[in-house]
This record gives sequence, structure tokens and C-alpha cells, in this order.
Amino acid sequence: MNVGVLALQGDVREHVEALCDLGLSAKVVKLPRDLEDLQGLIIPGGESTTIGKLMVIYDLLEPIRERILAGKMAAWGTCAGMILLSKDVGGHDQPLLGVMDTCIQRNAFGSQVDSFEAEVLIQAIGDAPFPAVFIRAPVVESIGPNVKVLGRLPSNGWTVAIQQEMMLATSFHPEIVKDRRLHRHFLTLCSLVDA
Repeated sequence: MNVGVLALQGDVREHVEALCDLGLSAKVVKLPRDLEDLQGLIIPGGESTTIGKLMVIYDLLEPIRERILAGKMAAWGTCAGMILLSKDVGGHDQPLLGVMDTCIQRNAFGSQVDSFEAEVLIQAIGDAPFPAVFIRAPVVESIGPNVKVLGRLPSNGWTVAIQQEMMLATSFHPEIVKDRRLHRHFLTLCSLVDA
């Protein structure tokens, strides 16, 4: 299986290590040619405006969007990646892939000092809660009819994990914990791609 990690800014190394833990050699994606033959792409946490602008500079925005919409590649956005996959981020002027039918509120939990951990139940990966780490995290404000809620924050019910067809998005950073269940779930989405 060919899975890549967008390597323009953010938690690239951590996602690569997570995929290695599952026996995969992840492809580092920096240019459009790096997308060839990928069944899945992880868009990591980092700074969404910076990643979006770099996708434009490196001519990656349209090729990524086209491959996702054509069903040629699964996609998973974590934190900043969730923002980039969304169609609406509350009027912020930034480049977006705009492929998920969602409205996202950036930095919903506050600044860096407001970071926290929470146990989030995600039925798609099992009965044990996932140890979710939130760092300047976004939150899902609204979803379209084809988007499925996978996880909510127990303290306030806010939606923090969603799936739309072969697209996955999480508000938190699963790459920085040792639990690999969400990465394994993403690989099941990648296996649905008609290679």
C-alpha cells in the first residue's frame, strides 16, 4: 500500500513513524509527482495557513483536490489538516482543499497554553477511548448529510472526529501518542481506493 504524508510543514516525522509502526514505508510528499500511485495522503497538524500557501506555491493544491474528488486517493487531515480539507473555515482567507462538506472553527479551544488531553470514544476503532491530544485545535461547527461523526469530546459534546467517504479528519494529534488505531482505520480507507 502506498501512503504519503504531506511534508511542507507540521508533524510530518510523527506520522511517518506511526505508519512505520504499522509496517509501511510512508512516502514524503513535497511535489505533485510525489502523489503518483498514492492510495492515501495524510495532511498533518501544523499551521493551516502556512501549509495552504505552500500547497499553492508547490502546485499541490489542485492535484491533491482532484485526486481526492476523483476517488483516486483517500485523505486524512489532523488538526491543521482538518481545516485544509474543509469547505468553510468561518470566513478566514486561506487556501483550502475544500473537499469535505464541513464548517470548521479554527483554534476553538484557545491558544497553545490551552492545550489538553482527553479520552475520546471513537466507535470505528473499538470500545476503548482514544487518548486525544488537542493543541490549538479546531472543532467541527457543522457537517453536511454525507459526513459521519466518529467522535465527540466528552466534556461538551463538540465534534472532533469525522469521516466522509474516504476522507477522515480529526481535531487532535493522533500521531503524537503510541495508539495506532486511527492510523490503522485510515489504512482501511486507503484500501478502498481503486488503484
